[in-house]
Formats: sequence, C-alpha cells, structure tokens
Amino acid sequence: MPIAQNPLSVEVTLPREDVALLTVEGYLDVDTATEFQHHLANQLHHGRRHFLLDMSAVPFMDSSGMNIILRVYQEVRDLPGSVHVISPAPAVQRILDLTGVSITVPVSWSVDEALALVDGQQAETEEEAGA
Repeated sequence: MPIAQNPLSVEVTLPREDVALLTVEGYLDVDTATEFQHHLANQLHHGRRHFLLDMSAVPFMDSSGMNIILRVYQEVRDLPGSVHVISPAPAVQRILDLTGVSITVPVSWSVDEALALVDGQQAETEEEAGA
C-alpha cells in the first residue's frame, strides 16, 4: 500500500454543540480531498450546522479542496448553517480570492471572530423567524 506523499491531517473539535472546528494540516488536493470530505460529512451527520475550517497549516489547495468547501456551504446554508475559513495560508487565500469563493464563504482570522459571525447569523435568523 503506497504512503501518501503529502498526508492530510484533520483534527475535529467542538467549540459548541452545533459548531465543528476542523483544523486542517497538509496539502488539500485531489489525493487528500476525499478524507477532508469524510470529516465534514461525519460532522454534518452528527447535527453540526456551522463549520469553522482552520486552514492556517494548508500550504496548497487545488480545486478539489475548494469544491468540497463550496459543497458543504451549499448543504448547510438552508439548515440554516454556515462555513467559515479561518486564517488561510497566503496561497490558499489567493485561490479563494481568484475564484471568488472568499465572497461567498467568509474568511476570518481567528476562531473567536468566526464564532462571532455565527452568533450574528443566528440572531438574524431568529429575528426573521419572529418577524
């Protein structure tokens, strides 16, 4: 069995019951994207609606990784839920900006900043429901 040249590490923590923080480390590309997708799908299956993706230790991401981020965004937006990219490495930020993904998926520079955005979104949803 060949060993992946650029293994991906994904650590999942739960800052809140409905929020999953995925700390991603390594290359997020066609060889590792399926593993990343499995982690997201597992958290979605367990009722998580908000996904914080710490990408600070991802030196490279190709369209496979970007597509997974967009796919989970599409799955959670009607829950309502959200996806936030946290502290992307410069190469990843460049890909997000060039493709316009950073317009759709918010980029935050800390977990606390992303959680504040989640709280703001939840408050808006509750106001809309009460209106």
